[in-house]
Amino acid sequence: MKPFDSSIQTKLEAFQRNERTEAILYHWLAARETHPANREVFERLAADEWRHYEEWRRMTGREVPPYRWKMAVFPWLVRLFGFTFAIKLMESGETDTGAAYRELAHVIPGVERIAREEDEHERALMAMLDEERLRYVGSIVLGLNDALVELTGALAGLTLALRQTRLIAMTGAITGLAAAMSMAASEYLSVKTEGGGLSSWKSAVYTGITYLGTVLLLITPYLVFANPYAALVGSLTLAVGIIAAFNYYLAVAREQPFGPRFLEMTLLSLTVSVISFGLGWAVRTLFGVDI
Repeated sequence: MKPFDSSIQTKLEAFQRNERTEAILYHWLAARETHPANREVFERLAADEWRHYEEWRRMTGREVPPYRWKMAVFPWLVRLFGFTFAIKLMESGETDTGAAYRELAHVIPGVERIAREEDEHERALMAMLDEERLRYVGSIVLGLNDALVELTGALAGLTLALRQTRLIAMTGAITGLAAAMSMAASEYLSVKTEGGGLSSWKSAVYTGITYLGTVLLLITPYLVFANPYAALVGSLTLAVGIIAAFNYYLAVAREQPFGPRFLEMTLLSLTVSVISFGLGWAVRTLFGVDI
């Protein structure tokens, strides 16, 4: 094959490095996976990526190293957010890569086939993956949404009613802990009654831990700031950040739209907070309490 000009050679080597990197990472996933079906999918994905790497190598005539930064970051993403999120985040660049492949189709025979495999075969394989945490995402959403709505509302009301950050944090923590246990128990009974192939105990744990974790994050500003209104602003800012992070996770892992869900959850939490703040003022005025 005749030599390519420098711009095409650079693109091909970038494709080649990417395929080698992903082949290594899929092989790493296969080696640590205990679920036989998932392990088989990872092995097939690794084989696909390595075959593509070899095809690019024959075209470039060079060996290229993998992307070291991807190899350093990817295992941490898997450990923190699960392999589905990590894989789909890594593969999210494949849309642009596929378009770049097609731009070279008139110059290099076989590029169109590689692009088609990237678009179709690998996506079909990824759809076969089964990750436990995504099966229980409904329980996670329940715990997260209830904690955000209930506790942001409670903290807003307590801020105006009590106006002492430590007291607000203590009251919020007690309220949140009790609510977390209540939500976990309710989820346990709900899943046990409805069935659906999910473990009632795991559903309860996912709901309870998510609720409690959200509570601890939301009361943190009240342990940091002396001014209760600054603490409330910090708590609401954290709530919006949690909503954004969680919906980004769902947008990547489950390919759900980010914008509508983010706006819905944010507006719901902030609306309840505003109403609760007003209720706090009304209760304080009605009972004539001055703390």
